Amino acid sequence: MLKAKIVAPDFLKGEIEKSLINDFSLYNRESLTIFPSFCDVHVHLREPGFSYKETIKSGTMAGARGGFTSVLSMPNLNPVPDSVENLNVQLGIIKETAKINVYPYASITVGQKGEKLTDIKSLSKLAVAFSDDGRGVQDDKMMEDAMLLAKENGKMIVAHCEVNSLLNGGYIHDGEYAKLNGHRGICSESEYAQVARDLELVKKTGISYHVCHVSTKESVALIRQAKKDGVDVTCETGPHYLILSDKDLQENGRFKMNPPLRSEEDKNALIEGIVDGTIEMIATDHAPHSAEEKSKGLEKSAFGVVGLETSLSACYTHLVKTGIITLEKLIELMAINPRIRFNLPFENAFTAFDLNESYKVNPKDFISMGKATPFEGMEFYGTCYLTALNGKAVYEK
Repeated sequence: MLKAKIVAPDFLKGEIEKSLINDFSLYNRESLTIFPSFCDVHVHLREPGFSYKETIKSGTMAGARGGFTSVLSMPNLNPVPDSVENLNVQLGIIKETAKINVYPYASITVGQKGEKLTDIKSLSKLAVAFSDDGRGVQDDKMMEDAMLLAKENGKMIVAHCEVNSLLNGGYIHDGEYAKLNGHRGICSESEYAQVARDLELVKKTGISYHVCHVSTKESVALIRQAKKDGVDVTCETGPHYLILSDKDLQENGRFKMNPPLRSEEDKNALIEGIVDGTIEMIATDHAPHSAEEKSKGLEKSAFGVVGLETSLSACYTHLVKTGIITLEKLIELMAINPRIRFNLPFENAFTAFDLNESYKVNPKDFISMGKATPFEGMEFYGTCYLTALNGKAVYEK
């Protein structure tokens, strides 16, 4: 008799039971919980071009350790996947070295420079969707044209929303910590102003649209209203935005990411958005850098933190154990909604966690080449024991 608990929607429970592999004694543990494997729609694997930060092999191994069997890889690469030829470079490495499923984005603009649209029609045959992540598309007409072409080819626009003219050299949230410690701030308007613009364009074009890493209360309110108005919009936020705020900042590069950790009020608005369904997905924005790039403090370190290996346990500890959401809701956010929205298959895959087992976050233990996490030293509940894909273990503790 299976003693481990399966937490999955009814349509997946039977499939998971059929796909259990390896020594059955593992599933005989009452402390073990088995889930559908997770899907992260926002991951930076850094290869090709930046394999000193992460490789597709190391990044997908880290994903497997976190319970993921599907990740969507962002286009901040060299070459940028802005043509079929360039995207094929990445696809070749994925085929050779990926340990789990990787679905690459193509860029909206050539070189992600915001000056000229890519050949969206030809790239649509290979790309999961289109994004210029790391940069907002500044030109309104260009974004409208991109939306129309993507819609014509049955693809989504996935937008990093940021108005460059409002950044003013900022690198953390323009809040109390910045003021007290003499740092240049990134104002909330730099995000929500472009969310507002894009939502108007979505109404006009009818495109399926997804907002990356929402961080401000105003963005949540805009998206909530747009949904009420029947606009085809979804969005994601990251574990760090739901757990930390700018009051938790330290003078260390592991607290620097874009968008930045916002105010406690913003954090609470994001949690409310998770609870009421405005925010349908939790995505890590796993963004590894070298130790040197993250060693230069808040001002000079590169933007980005890692998250694949801590996502479930961070969210379980701070959202489920605290009673904010149910475990079933967390699985919707991490495994079900991403696949439905991005039209991805529910693979023959599962992951098994001991939710009673706690650990202290130690980046030295990460499989990822990136070690910068704002969660370093925090205690989380939930240890992954097995992730399986197509009848094989892709991670075993």
